[in-house]
Amino acid sequence: MGTSGDVLGLEGRTFLVCGVANKKSVGFHVGKRLAEAGARVAYTVRSEARRDQLAAKLPGGGPVFVCDVEDEAQLEDLGAKVASELGELHGFVHSIAFANYEEGLKPFHETRRQDFLQAVQISCFSFTELARVLAPTLVDGASCTTISISTTRMASENYGYMAPVKAALDSSIAFLAKSFAARGVRFNAVKAGLLKTSSSAGIPGYLENYLFAEKAILRKRGLETREVADTALFLLSPMSSGINGQGLVVDAGMELNYFDRELVSRATRPDDPEA
Repeated sequence: MGTSGDVLGLEGRTFLVCGVANKKSVGFHVGKRLAEAGARVAYTVRSEARRDQLAAKLPGGGPVFVCDVEDEAQLEDLGAKVASELGELHGFVHSIAFANYEEGLKPFHETRRQDFLQAVQISCFSFTELARVLAPTLVDGASCTTISISTTRMASENYGYMAPVKAALDSSIAFLAKSFAARGVRFNAVKAGLLKTSSSAGIPGYLENYLFAEKAILRKRGLETREVADTALFLLSPMSSGINGQGLVVDAGMELNYFDRELVSRATRPDDPEA
């Protein structure tokens, strides 16, 4: 379990964090926290250019691999390189998502097939593909975690078709857990509320939703990326050994507070300066 200071038992273990785009990324924060816990951390990024930008900034001491999950050949190559350069993994983090919002907000039924299928490939099925190509390097009892969203049942117009895609990701966790059951490899999700990340900034109307979420959260303060990363660390660690095929909601209590007195007052008495 590591030293007495290593509460989570992560020291000396090796993890792969997939999908780091910049220092604001959930994946970056997860890697930073893993490194602080004494783990060896390797990463995947989408392109050579991104590797050039980030390689020197990523904590953890492991290599940085290039893997565009839309390219099956690159996924296969990743599996071979991880086996060659790392030898074994105690788990991996899937922090990869993409949706095409170039056409702005549109009703869900107007979603283009190519956009939906691309989002499924990148944001959902890539988790399953990573599990497949990394399977030979995962030790028995390894832990694999994806980053999902706090709820897929809220029809947020600006998030659009990504909620059904994340619902598919949430469902796949149970099937991956079953597939790897004989080896005790666990699969779970961190179901995060609204965060300040670069990818979120590309969602139309996201800022307004984030500001609303701050008011809906019990503590009246937005969710921090660090808090999501810390939850991922727990799921990666032996301390969560009894959790498998699950999604842990991390939203600072947002879903509990939609009838907050301040929010109700603003909606029902918009002209009242004291509301």
